[in-house]
Amino acid sequence: MDENAISKHVIDSAMKVHTVLGCGLLENVYEICLAHELAKRGLGVRKQVVMPIRYEGVALDAGYRLDLLIDEKVVVEIKAVEKMLPLYTAQLLTYLKLGGYKLGLLLNFNTVHLRDGIRRVVM
Repeated sequence: MDENAISKHVIDSAMKVHTVLGCGLLENVYEICLAHELAKRGLGVRKQVVMPIRYEGVALDAGYRLDLLIDEKVVVEIKAVEKMLPLYTAQLLTYLKLGGYKLGLLLNFNTVHLRDGIRRVVM
């Protein structure tokens, strides 16, 4: 499955999770439920994936973690914040660059309508 098809499944699954849970919960709750929903759809899901920094040819764990990595192709960053900051998009772009990924989704579950909290980031 290509990145665009995966992203459609992620967005559809996120909409379902948001409809069932609503807003106001912690990010890790949405992460766990979204991972479960995506796994039910047969997608490969890894949570809290270590994203090392390469420095002088050595991979160093600097504490960066991808919230979700779907089918080893699409990075999903989950937020539950009042306002989306440009910093969150920059963070996702950095993850895409470090991992060599093409597509990332930034999902803010702290919205009345999830469609207002979705940002698609392409490298």
